Amino acid sequence: MKNLKISFKAFVVVTIMLLAANVSHAQEKKSNGKAVIKTILNCDHCKECPTCGGKFKTEMLKITGVKMYELDDKAMTFTVYYNPKKTTLQEIKVGISKLGYDADEVKATPEGIASLDGCCKL
Repeated sequence: MKNLKISFKAFVVVTIMLLAANVSHAQEKKSNGKAVIKTILNCDHCKECPTCGGKFKTEMLKITGVKMYELDDKAMTFTVYYNPKKTTLQEIKVGISKLGYDADEVKATPEGIASLDGCCKL
């Protein structure tokens, strides 16, 4: 009976160790992508603009996989933080182009441009 208690304790210890190793390994696999995407802004107030600024705040985070973004209107760049398991950089660029802005080599769509305020149109 004593050997059975020792074997059960050893089993429990080994099981706990395996679970802990599995959890830490799963956390290491979480990957985050970060990309800096060049754009063109034709006004100096896009972030504050009621139309464009509001669009950034709501629509950028609707692009699948985008977790967070930063718009640097001086450098004319988007820094995008995303989940590469849910999206690709190309899909993010296409999403930005649909908002009316160039995203590196992906040009803004005519529909996106039409939705911008007059001062923000390319």
